[in-house]
Amino acid sequence: MPVSPPTTDSSGPYQRLVLKLSGESFAPPGERGISMQEIVQIASQTYRAAQQGVQIAIVIGGGNILRGARFTSGNSCIQEATAHYMGMLATVINGLALQDALESLGCETRLMSTVKMDGVAEPFIRRRAKRHLEKGRIVILAGGTGAPFVTTDTAAAQKALELDAEILMKATRVEGVYSDDPEKNPHAVLYRELTYKQVREQDLRVMDSTAIAHCMEHNLPILVFNYRTDGNIERAVRGEQIGTMVRAKLESKPT
Repeated sequence: MPVSPPTTDSSGPYQRLVLKLSGESFAPPGERGISMQEIVQIASQTYRAAQQGVQIAIVIGGGNILRGARFTSGNSCIQEATAHYMGMLATVINGLALQDALESLGCETRLMSTVKMDGVAEPFIRRRAKRHLEKGRIVILAGGTGAPFVTTDTAAAQKALELDAEILMKATRVEGVYSDDPEKNPHAVLYRELTYKQVREQDLRVMDSTAIAHCMEHNLPILVFNYRTDGNIERAVRGEQIGTMVRAKLESKPT
């Protein structure tokens, strides 16, 4: 007899979401490599968020280990496409570290990769991934899209659409989307709400243009927030007003 999936009674506004983590979130600011202290901090927040009943898939980057863009100069002996594949493998390394951190807290997880690596990860199959989510497992998605010349931001947007997520959440080191780089310009203005059109017209640093186009075409909202503030992942899952929300139309009424 088929087994019915457990009921997921989310206490927040979302039943299913995709969380995008950059590779830099796996290392202390300004450093490279993997810091288990940083990973455990993210894992703890994600574990507490999942306990609210929401289904969570995580798309991870690999910039803490290697960025394909480093090899775009003409004096590199490594072809750019090869460098992008190397970056995909870096996301799998991060995925393995995050998987163990989550499972050490008691989470049931599945690591899935768009790049075939049967010894360490399941192949990404949309129906299987959705089934894992329905069973209450946190699904970690590595390998980007599986193709070079595509960012993990775009991979996150694509996976959110494939998995019928209600929102794409991008965890960053700053409070949200600013008018300028807040680390360089102390007068930069934090936006609480933006439309896709404003993001594109003002060339704001939210996600790459392809990811924004995917979300805009399918009306998938994006929340950009600071994951380094403990509890922010849980607050985001509960629908509290943090960070910057990007969607088709502004909902705040003018004061």
